[in-house]
Amino acid sequence: MKNRWIIILPVLIFFLTACSENNNSFIVKFEGNYPEMKWPLKELNSKMPADWSGSGFLTFEMNSSTTQRFELRVYDKSGIRILQILPFQGAWVRASIPLTYFMKMNTEGTDQAAIWKTPRPGYWIGFTRSVGAVNNIDSIGVAMKLPAGSPTLELRNFRLTAAAEDTILAAYPLVDEFGQWIPAEWSGKATSAEDLKTAWAEEEKSFENVKTIASEYGGFAGTKARATGFFRVEKINEKWWFVDPSGQLFFSNGSCCIEPNSDLSRTEGREYIFTKLPPADLSPSMNPSGRKRNASFYTWNLYRRFGDKWYQEWMELTSERMKNWGLNTVGNWSDTDLGKNRKIPYVANLTGWGIQSGKMGMPDVYEPGYSKMVDSAALIQCSKYKNDPYLLGYFIGNEPPWPGREQELAELILGGEPSAMKTAMEKYLDGNDTPEKRKEFIYRTYKLFLETVCSAIKKYDANHLNLGFRLGGVNPDEMIATSKEYFDVFSINIYSYSADHKIIQNIYDLTGLPVIIGEFHFGIAGHGLAPGLAQTKNLEERAVAYRYYVENAAAHPALIGTHWFQWIDQPVTGRFDGENYNIGFVDVTDRPYQDMVTASKELYKRLYSVHAGDEPPVSRKAVVQ
Repeated sequence: MKNRWIIILPVLIFFLTACSENNNSFIVKFEGNYPEMKWPLKELNSKMPADWSGSGFLTFEMNSSTTQRFELRVYDKSGIRILQILPFQGAWVRASIPLTYFMKMNTEGTDQAAIWKTPRPGYWIGFTRSVGAVNNIDSIGVAMKLPAGSPTLELRNFRLTAAAEDTILAAYPLVDEFGQWIPAEWSGKATSAEDLKTAWAEEEKSFENVKTIASEYGGFAGTKARATGFFRVEKINEKWWFVDPSGQLFFSNGSCCIEPNSDLSRTEGREYIFTKLPPADLSPSMNPSGRKRNASFYTWNLYRRFGDKWYQEWMELTSERMKNWGLNTVGNWSDTDLGKNRKIPYVANLTGWGIQSGKMGMPDVYEPGYSKMVDSAALIQCSKYKNDPYLLGYFIGNEPPWPGREQELAELILGGEPSAMKTAMEKYLDGNDTPEKRKEFIYRTYKLFLETVCSAIKKYDANHLNLGFRLGGVNPDEMIATSKEYFDVFSINIYSYSADHKIIQNIYDLTGLPVIIGEFHFGIAGHGLAPGLAQTKNLEERAVAYRYYVENAAAHPALIGTHWFQWIDQPVTGRFDGENYNIGFVDVTDRPYQDMVTASKELYKRLYSVHAGDEPPVSRKAVVQ
C-alpha cells in the first residue's frame, strides 16, 4: 500500500530524564492523532557528528510499552527520512539501523513482503519512500500515527557504529511454553494446559450447523445457474458471481494461511528469550502426502490437544469451524490437503515461473529455456488439480513490487550482470533510451510473462479459473489493463478500512473482469503482537471492522470474494520477515476470537442479499484509536 505522510500538529507529552552524564533516557508518551517529537543531535549525544556517510548504523536502545509501529525520523535542512519500527513490547532492545535504509528505497526482494520490510532480533523495520542523503543530519525524531492507549517509548544511547549490534537485552524469558508473550497481560491469557483443555472442550460443544443455507460446495442453496462440474464466473442481473460446480451462486468468503505451520517462529540466536522451544519434530502426524509437519508453538498446542493424530484432528476441527463460521473458501498460502480431503473449496498458488529469482520479481522471460521451464512447472502442478471440482482456481503470483517503480527496475536490469533480459532491453532502447521507452519495455516484458504462463496453465487445465496475480497496493492503469486478456478474475489485496469502490470500479472499467480481494485484515496492539496494516481499538472493534469491510465490498456488483489474512495470529517473535501481527481468527493456543466468530456468522447470513442488492451493507465503522 502506498505510503502517505500527513504532518499534523501533535499533542505529545515527553519527559527527559538524565540517567547519567553519557546515558540520557528520553521517554515519549504518544497522544493525539499523529504526535511527533524530535531532538537535536547534540542533545542525544554530544559526540554525534552531522555527517553520517562514513558510518554503517544508527545504534540506540529502546523499550516500548506497545507493539504499535512508530516512525524513526532523521532530519536535515532539505527534509526528512523515515523508517517504520515495530518493536517488541516491554523489553529493552538494542537496535542498529543500517543507514542505507534512510538513503535509498529498497530494491532487494521479489514481492512486497520482502521489499518493504526486514527482520531484526527484537523488532522489525518497515521501509518507506522518504529517503535521502545522511551527510548533514541535525536532529532525530519519532512519531506515531493514531496511537492507542497513550503508549510510551523510552530511548537511550544514540550513537553511530560501524557494525550492527542488534540484540534483545532482556535477561529473562519473554515467551512462555504456549507461545504467548510474557510481559503482556490480557483477559483470557492461558496460564496452564488445564485452562486450554477446558476452553477447547467448551468450543467443541458450541458448534451449530449452518449448512442449511449452503450448497455442497458452499454456494447459496436455492439459487441456480448452469452447472459445469467446476467453478466458473457469470454476470447475472448485472451482478457478477462465482458459480459452483452444481450451479449454485457462490461468493468466496475465506481466509488465507489456514495452515498449522504458518506461525513458525524465528528462534536462532534468540533461544534465551523462550521458556521452552517446541519439539523439533512432531513426525507421528503426517499429512496425506506423507510430508513431515515441522513443530511450531501452534502445532505444539495442537499436539497437547489431540496427541499424535493432531494433524488429522486439526483438519476435521478446521472444517467444522469453517462451516460453523460461514467461511466457504480455503484461501492462499493454506494447506491444500484441507480443501481436497475435507471437500472445501480452495485456491492453489502456482509457482515455478522464475519470479523468485527475478529482479524485483520480474522473471527473465527472454532466457532461451524460459518457455520450457514454465511448461514443465504448469504440467507438474496442474495435473494434481485439473479434475478436482473443489478447486476454485489458480493464483499465479503474489504482490509484485515493481508496479509504480518501473524506472528502478529498468535501472537494475541495465546495471546488472549480463542476462538475456538485459540484452533484450538494450536492443529495445538502442538509440532511444528515455524513461518512457524503459517503462514501455517493462510492460512488454510483463505481457510476455503473462502470455507464457497463462497459456501453459490453460494448456494443462482448461477446467479451472485463472484468478490472477494478487496485486498489492496501488497499481498503474497499465498494470491493470494488461491483465484483461489473460485472467478470468482480477485479484488485488486491499489493506484499508474499506475496499474502496473507486478502486474496484477502476479495475472493472479497465478489464471487464470480476474482482476478488485476496488479502485484507485488521489487528490490535495487544497480546505482545502488533496491530497489522489496519489497526482497531480493541478486539470488539476489530470484528466490527471485519464485518463492515466484507459487507461493503460485497455491495459492489463486480466484487465476488474477500479473503481475510490470516487464520492464525502470527508468531509473537515474528515470522520470516519480522511480522508479528494480531490478525487471527484463532490465537496461538488454538482458541477462537469470539468477536470475529460472531461477526463472521452474521455477515455470512447476509452475503447473498447484500451482493444481490436486496439489502444494504452495514454502516457501523470501527473505532481505531
